[in-house]
Amino acid sequence: MRLDDRDIAILCILSTEGRITKTALAERIGLSPTPAWERLKKLEQAGLIEGYRAEIALKKIAPHVTVFVAAELADHTGPSFRAFEAAVMRYDEVVACWALGGGFDYLMQIVTRDIDAYQRLIDAMLDARIGLARYFTYIVTKPVKGGGAPPFEVLLGS
Repeated sequence: MRLDDRDIAILCILSTEGRITKTALAERIGLSPTPAWERLKKLEQAGLIEGYRAEIALKKIAPHVTVFVAAELADHTGPSFRAFEAAVMRYDEVVACWALGGGFDYLMQIVTRDIDAYQRLIDAMLDARIGLARYFTYIVTKPVKGGGAPPFEVLLGS
């Protein structure tokens, strides 16, 4: 799908304002509501919009700790990677996981009630023998930046 400036504008707006009304979106991109809505539906149908989410102020709901874990697997074979990835899906505390190129195999983002709960989770992963050989823990002390719009201008060279 070829994107024009209005399509990019829709994606930028939705990446930070997912609940914007059709009318407000149309005004922001300089179209009437019907053509704006048709563009939005085409972007969704093309799979460019994967979903709509709310950013939750978790600190207002419950105490928690966010931990990033750089993980290295014991075995570097296709079946080992697939088994690890399938296992990670079963842990609700793992809120995000990325396969990496370079020194570590995966980067996981984990949210637990406290450090003790985090350590119990890691111990359970080790006991489950999901292929985890080594892990390095990085505790988030404060969020600095997140949830911004992708740098479309940089990515598309415009």
